Amino acid sequence: MKKILVPTDFSEQAENALKVAVQLAKKFDSEIYLLHMLELPMQDFEVMNTPSVLPEAMFFMKLAQQRFETMLAQDYLKDVKVHDIVKNYPSFSGIIDTCHEHGVDLIVMGSYGATGFKEMFVGSNAEKVVRTSDIPVLVIKSNHAEFSIDRFVFASDFKKDNKDTYRQAIEFAKAFGAKMFLLMVNTANNFISTSEANKRIHEFIKDYDFKEYSIHIYNDETVEIGVLNFAKEIDADLIGISTHGRQGIAHFFNGSIGEDVVNHAKRPVITFKI
Repeated sequence: MKKILVPTDFSEQAENALKVAVQLAKKFDSEIYLLHMLELPMQDFEVMNTPSVLPEAMFFMKLAQQRFETMLAQDYLKDVKVHDIVKNYPSFSGIIDTCHEHGVDLIVMGSYGATGFKEMFVGSNAEKVVRTSDIPVLVIKSNHAEFSIDRFVFASDFKKDNKDTYRQAIEFAKAFGAKMFLLMVNTANNFISTSEANKRIHEFIKDYDFKEYSIHIYNDETVEIGVLNFAKEIDADLIGISTHGRQGIAHFFNGSIGEDVVNHAKRPVITFKI
């Protein structure tokens, strides 16, 4: 976890995410890439020729730089290496592209909480980042004076396509010295017996040398509700969940439990792409 990207629009929610990223950076000796996307209505910012467009673009660029200067002067950013980046991108893909460009290991982003993705600090793009990112995304819902993880819920169906996400979750748990609560939610429409569920989970984790875990089979109306209810019952510090990265018509019909959990959880959520 040497490089952390924080998208920002300089809002309170974005600053909450930045404060958590700073704590992670200090803990793991990481660098922070602070990204502001202008999303100006032009094809290529570098080849602007229209006189009426250039002054407006330069105004927003200068405004962003001024806001960066104010933010970077905050005391909590002392002793942390921060790279401020301002880019013009027409879509959310700019966040992912910037991550790939700089070799980012983790995205930390802010959210208003249980009011839906339309209220997330980068608008509807946040949903798309969680859905499509091949890099773990940590979503922060509130201010954390001290961000620590002792109880880490990892929710899964424990099928083979989730194995790499479990490996990533283990690395995160080890970094914080956290105990993992391995959670399978049973629903009426997709029910399996407790013995079968336990067998599947033990088969799933047998190749990993990680002992700080407990197994939980939980019954509820939907997987999303079950994850949120279980996390509340144990007062989890973090929920970890996989996202399938469905897009277009496949996403319309199938949705994503990971996105739903991020959308409605009142506690931090980290997503891992299958």
